[in-house]
Amino acid sequence: MIQDIAPHVFHNEYHPDRRPKAEDHLILYREGAFALKMTGDRQTMDFPRASMFPESLDEAVYLFEMDGQAWFALPEIPDVDRVFEEQGLEWVKFAGIRRSGIGPKWHLFALYTAYHLMEWYTVNRYCGKCGGKMEKDRTERAMFCPVCKRKVYPRINPAVIIGVINGDRLLLTRYRNGNGMNALVAGFTEIGESFEETVAREVMEETGLRVRNIRYYKSQPWGIAEDILAGYYCEVDGDDRIRMDQNELRYAEWVKREEIELQPQSYSLTNEMMQEFKEGRIRALP
Repeated sequence: MIQDIAPHVFHNEYHPDRRPKAEDHLILYREGAFALKMTGDRQTMDFPRASMFPESLDEAVYLFEMDGQAWFALPEIPDVDRVFEEQGLEWVKFAGIRRSGIGPKWHLFALYTAYHLMEWYTVNRYCGKCGGKMEKDRTERAMFCPVCKRKVYPRINPAVIIGVINGDRLLLTRYRNGNGMNALVAGFTEIGESFEETVAREVMEETGLRVRNIRYYKSQPWGIAEDILAGYYCEVDGDDRIRMDQNELRYAEWVKREEIELQPQSYSLTNEMMQEFKEGRIRALP
């Protein structure tokens, strides 16, 4: 999955006083694109370094660390086009990076995580309670309102991915809108709801099926949607006739394990759960 980057090590501890060193990575983002240096016939990517923008580093925002090296976000900088030409950088659409499998994967994970943080910083410049201008907290990853003293922490949306099993078949879906790849039933947890209750409700809403033996599999951070995904398997309970929600899905069918078509990239929890069932490591409970 996208977070499986070993032997590289990710640290998300907050260090507000850390300043960029020459070789630290910079994240520059605008209008759905990241500033990158494309290499290897455009199959690999690298990031701008702090040494490329010495006059703009006072505005750098610390994000995280990988392998002892810091990553910072940098707002718009003056004369950016000239620097790009000199340094061989270009704006590359994030959506294209995700679809194409450009690597290395630990760099892709850095983009997912940086995107999550940068979107949060962008939408929390002003206090939602009193309208005051927010400041970065000095002790933890939070935005602080000096007027009403409100703190806002990074938004993380809890959601579930659900592998519904019917003997040697798995329930596959495709969303009404989207990329058309095979997926599993999924949905966000509502107020006052447990993950297990979310599983039962989402399966019923999207396919009209009841389920039993709900059991946890694995979780995944998914920064491009500000999510934390919790994967569950379960069995259909009783009637296995699918009554698909046509507003949400355009396809929902029981598929034999050997006929399951996986997604082209191995980044997602959804794909791993389909693969685990396809290869026989997950089986129905009695």
